[in-house]
This record gives sequence, structure tokens and C-alpha cells, in this order.
Amino acid sequence: MGIIYSLLLGCLAGFCAGKLMKGGGFGIIMNIVLGLFDGVFGGWLFSMLGIEWGGILGQLGTAIIGAVAILWVASFFKK
Repeated sequence: MGIIYSLLLGCLAGFCAGKLMKGGGFGIIMNIVLGLFDGVFGGWLFSMLGIEWGGILGQLGTAIIGAVAILWVASFFKK
């Protein structure tokens, strides 16, 4: 059940990040696909900064910030 939860959280975070980027995304499907990697990236980024959030809201926040970062970097390759 944990992997399904992580995938759903990643998809939700990818969708939210696409809405936050306002034109910086790649469309809903690609944002969700990129969002699947956001939790891992967000966790790595926060561990490097020494930040730790707990609970479901912390996980979602970390995943959204990771997704925004991934979409921001991916937007450079879009051009």
C-alpha cells in the first residue's frame, strides 16, 4: 500500500506544481508523470538543506516543492 500511496501523492504534487508554475509546465499528463519523481527529489533537496517535515502535509509539501523544482529545471529543456 505504501508504493501506491507514494505514486498517488506524486501525481497530486505534479498536478499542484503544474498549477503553481502557471505556464511553466508541460500539460497535465506530463506534469503528473514528472511529479512521480518529485517526492524523491524533494526529500533529497530537503535533506541537503537539513529540513525535515512530518506527516501527510509535510510529505505533500516536500513533494510539491520537489515537483516545482523539477518542472523549473525541465522548462529549460523545453525551449
